[in-house]
Amino acid sequence: MEEQLDNERVEKIAFVLKTVAHPMRVGIIDLLNRNEKMSVNDITVYLGLEQSLTSHHLANLKMKGVLGSKRSGKNIFYFLKMKEVPQIIKILEDVKVNVF
Repeated sequence: MEEQLDNERVEKIAFVLKTVAHPMRVGIIDLLNRNEKMSVNDITVYLGLEQSLTSHHLANLKMKGVLGSKRSGKNIFYFLKMKEVPQIIKILEDVKVNVF
């Protein structure tokens, strides 16, 4: 007999996947996975984005609980709060899908 679908678990999984489902957000997560914390300016320079666009993605990731932030003087430093998200991205990288 099949077990009943756990809607809450499925919703949480979909929420995380939707939150990170953007190339720039994946890049930010990858960058913060390799660096303990980074400022908006550092992330902007490294990814070659406009600061307003970087700030938009950072705010979205923070609001949804993937990232955290800490102010130090005039700078805000971001760090990974959901440590499991880079593992999810790595698994997806390893999937061999011919979509292009």
